[in-house]
Amino acid sequence: MMRSLDIAGTGMQAQQTNVETISNNIANMTTTGYKRSRAEFQDLIYQNMRRVGTTSSDTGTIIPAGAQVGLGVRTAAIYRINEQGTLEQTSNSLDMAIEGRGYFQVQLPSGETAYTRDGTFSLSDSGTIVTADGYTLIPPISIPQNALTVSVDTSGQVAVTTPGQTTSQIVGQIQLATFINENGLAAMGQNLFLQTQASGDPNVGNPNSTQGIGQVMQGYVEASNVNVVTEITDLISAQRAYEMNSKVITASDDMMQTLTNLSRS
Repeated sequence: MMRSLDIAGTGMQAQQTNVETISNNIANMTTTGYKRSRAEFQDLIYQNMRRVGTTSSDTGTIIPAGAQVGLGVRTAAIYRINEQGTLEQTSNSLDMAIEGRGYFQVQLPSGETAYTRDGTFSLSDSGTIVTADGYTLIPPISIPQNALTVSVDTSGQVAVTTPGQTTSQIVGQIQLATFINENGLAAMGQNLFLQTQASGDPNVGNPNSTQGIGQVMQGYVEASNVNVVTEITDLISAQRAYEMNSKVITASDDMMQTLTNLSRS
């Protein structure tokens, strides 16, 4: 069998992964806190037809270049591009956006801690701040039932005003987590991530207290950082690359058909 069939097949598989990554970016262009992904590829092993640096049997000289045939391509990784998304004002007192590298911490039903950039919070029936799926913000913060206003400053301090009070009362402190390798976090859906060995342990602190951890902006949410124009351009490039690989398969098939016809004549 001609090697070009398998090589072009790996190229088509790689571009299919590329298109799937781009389509997921476009699908999540309005998802709060979503970070776009990018597929990266690397070449496969090479077959040596004439090894570089060996001695020529004819002249005894060193071969300067050699002849190596690559055997295709594979997906090396799919990276998240952790650029800051645009902050969109909602005027909802429980909507919060992070301006910086930090992540909100939430507790899953299993007891595990998950991390998210999605700051669309609400209150549970007991007054605890929770995510849209009901996961409790860590550390837990409860808002009194008779609270008139809820305010969150950039350092994550949560305060409320109640009837008969002239000054606000502090009811909790939001803490953020950062990781040395954000791409090492495992995405689990629902805008949540889990810690892995690749991400390293979380560095937890109050907003504005540690350089790079970020600050909390009340009344805002972080929009997706997907650039639709860039994604459509990348999609066209991936489609063209897929078509060219399919033409290589067609050309290889025609060449094999020619050989078959010659053997019959």
